[in-house]
Amino acid sequence: MTELISLYKPTEFAIEAPFFGKNVQSMLKLGRAQGVAIAAAMHHNLPITEYSPKKVKLAVTGNGNADKEQVWKMLQQTMNLTELPQYFDATDALAVAICHHYQLQSPIPSAGSLKGWADFIKKIRSG
Repeated sequence: MTELISLYKPTEFAIEAPFFGKNVQSMLKLGRAQGVAIAAAMHHNLPITEYSPKKVKLAVTGNGNADKEQVWKMLQQTMNLTELPQYFDATDALAVAICHHYQLQSPIPSAGSLKGWADFIKKIRSG
């Protein structure tokens, strides 16, 4: 993750919040991967914003309960994409990026942004 951040030099970091699924092992693995990604972003002092899956779906499709295929179809139309993805992980990541872009354009500030370790600790302590 740090190599990717160094290579592409993003100015923002957005991630989808973990959701509660049926498979506990998958949840643990996902949580670890998300933790590594967030730590890498913090190491590079990137502002971090976390979005719920529902918020991402709502931003992209207008329906917070949309399925992965509906999200893909809307991304396909919005971004003029033609190639069908083999897996929906890439479309999920693109949907988070688009959601974040829309949020940055909004006149209402996001309550989910973190601006480094100190802000992270402050938000954790305040509950």
